[in-house]
Amino acid sequence: MKNTSIKPAPCALALAYLLAAHAAAQTAASSQPPQSTRGHDMSTMDHSKMGHGTPAPASKKSPQQAPPNPAESNAAGHAGHADTPDAAQKAPPAPATEHQGHATGHTGHTGHAAQPAAPTKPQAQPTPGAMPGMDHSAMGHGAAPAAGSAGHERAVKPQAAMAGHAMQMGPMQGGDPPPDARDPNAYNEGTRHATFGNHEMNDNAPFGKVLFDKLEAAKGDGEHGQNLEAEVWYGNDYNKAWLKVEAERRGGSLESSRTELLWDRAFAPFWSTQLGVRHDSGEGGGRNWLAVGVQGLAPYWFETEATAYWRPGSGLAARLNVKYEILFTPRLILEPELGANLYSRADPERATGKGLSDINMGLRLRYEITRKFAPYIGVTWNRQFGGTADYTRQRGWGRSEVQAVAGVRLWF
Repeated sequence: MKNTSIKPAPCALALAYLLAAHAAAQTAASSQPPQSTRGHDMSTMDHSKMGHGTPAPASKKSPQQAPPNPAESNAAGHAGHADTPDAAQKAPPAPATEHQGHATGHTGHTGHAAQPAAPTKPQAQPTPGAMPGMDHSAMGHGAAPAAGSAGHERAVKPQAAMAGHAMQMGPMQGGDPPPDARDPNAYNEGTRHATFGNHEMNDNAPFGKVLFDKLEAAKGDGEHGQNLEAEVWYGNDYNKAWLKVEAERRGGSLESSRTELLWDRAFAPFWSTQLGVRHDSGEGGGRNWLAVGVQGLAPYWFETEATAYWRPGSGLAARLNVKYEILFTPRLILEPELGANLYSRADPERATGKGLSDINMGLRLRYEITRKFAPYIGVTWNRQFGGTADYTRQRGWGRSEVQAVAGVRLWF
């Protein structure tokens, strides 16, 4: 039996294939956007690397931000309806900057042919005062708290913790110590005080000094002699026993001397009171006095000594002495000195008159070979007044006297 079915020719099949391929190519070309729009497509750019990734706060708009283009907004809306799933349409749109508006608009043109976009996650508004780009999770904060109750909770928690800690603390002072308290007389684990030699605080230890302030030979006005002025004291910073000696020798005999034994008591920095007795000897017999006075360092470094004396039958007496040291060098020192004596009654036996008895001045230049040994040279002047001057003239002597002196100052 002969086959009567019609078989297509091979050339007809090839022609049909070519026509179908041409139709498919035209369909694909008509669905693609124009070349100019594709050239401006910025949907694939990562704006986060250009500093535009973080949205600006809604409450603070930059003055340079341009209003969105209505055409681009419509294009973005069409793209959202065509490409975004229902879950993404329910999310609130994130605020867009100027660059993001352009990118959204161009995406709208290509949204009909592109793949469905992933759902856009709503971006949280930045906390006021926060710094964009910082990873707060590395700082132990995690996500930034909201501006409402979360921030208030963070501010209250430290205060609550401190309040709880204060409630757990016991009384700061007062009351009996706990039974397991350390012995206050032990340094560490029952160790008692140890005695170390030469480590004591000797702030109130006694000490003393012997000073020969003047040990000199004097010559002038046809006579020569020797002068002595020394003091010895022993005690602590507040209380001392003080001995003062002053003597003049002329012509091989003791002309006059004064010896004082005093108790020295400090009452202020650089000042002390002195209370004791005085004994005079020499020509005219001896005299005993009660003594009270002050001595110390006056302003501008004047060494001052003022003492009052009293004895029954002789009334009152007073003595004033002031010294000052002028340092040319640390070793070469010039010391001027001024002294005066006064009496309330005359004493003919000792040739002293009433009132101002005498004034003496001295100027001595010394060189300290060591602090304890210093030779010196100088000159002295003495002038008598009132009744004392009259007694001196009766003996054939002058009212004033000038002498050259040389001696040594030492102490130990």
